[in-house]
Amino acid sequence: MRTEHALHAGDARDLALPADAVDLVVTSPPYPMIEMWDEAFAGLDPAVGDALEAGDGDRAFEAMHRVLDSVWDELDRVLREGGIACINVGDATRTVEDTFQTYPNHVRVTEAFRERGFVSLPGILWRKPTNSAAKFMGSGMVPTNAYPTLEHEHVLVFRKGGPRRFEPRSEARYESAYFWEERNRWFSDLWSDIRGTDQRLDGEARERSGAFPFELPYRLINMFSIYGDTVCDPFWGTGTTTLAAMVAGRESVGYELDPDLIEAFDERLTGLPSFSQEVIEKRLAAHEAFVERVGPGELGYDAVHYGFPVRTKQERNVRFYAVERVEEATRGYEVVHHPIECETDG
Repeated sequence: MRTEHALHAGDARDLALPADAVDLVVTSPPYPMIEMWDEAFAGLDPAVGDALEAGDGDRAFEAMHRVLDSVWDELDRVLREGGIACINVGDATRTVEDTFQTYPNHVRVTEAFRERGFVSLPGILWRKPTNSAAKFMGSGMVPTNAYPTLEHEHVLVFRKGGPRRFEPRSEARYESAYFWEERNRWFSDLWSDIRGTDQRLDGEARERSGAFPFELPYRLINMFSIYGDTVCDPFWGTGTTTLAAMVAGRESVGYELDPDLIEAFDERLTGLPSFSQEVIEKRLAAHEAFVERVGPGELGYDAVHYGFPVRTKQERNVRFYAVERVEEATRGYEVVHHPIECETDG
């Protein structure tokens, strides 16, 4: 199996993609009213800088979101009917003109997608890894001017139109199945088991991108796409979504304004075949531990490609493809994948 991964140094407000070319969006935009993104937003719309200089937080908040609205318009155009958009966003807390308040980014993004006709689906809260022991901001140990610390972010999930249609018994769909016990964990609306970002991302690149952990896009890609699908990240950053798409055996396309971040992506591909193998082996080992825990007799079906039982009929044809090698292509990369076989296969 081969997958293609295109990278573009360009503005996400003007995606060079045909309509309906994308099956899934997984992205994390710059968060309005987080100071590290002030300059970026002001560079795209001077009204942002004017509002901040005037000390008008509400006006700056809305101006920043109008910049993002242009990206949502493009996603509406390129996402197929029945396609899913997963938008990871955090709220912001900020003091402007001596007034401290929360700026509810997840609310404003939800409104924007609903205005464009997207269907809101249940979202996910995930707890950000943090080394801080403080659980408050403000006045400390005395009432009433202390405030909770924001320790979670939102994965907002939207669908374009009605449910996606597939050919009956689609081979790609059933090979893309996840395990029953993975379904129960992944489709919870609260993820507390996500840990830090990929260790290959350090220093300035982390600061310039606000990258999310690898496990986040990897789960979402497995939850909401199948082999052969194209995953789009219009705020590509350091390429974690592309990395997850490569490991998950999907195709991808990314847009990033900073060409230096794209040029640095080669470093993240070092050891990708072994990393891919580790990710898959971890999933297989977790399932085998599940089988041992509940007892093989409690599981009603045998996996076609592996020597273990599964809980449901829908899991029987599950198949994993690891990265064999990565090749440079004209607009990005091509990845060659090979099927993983279980040692217990006959």
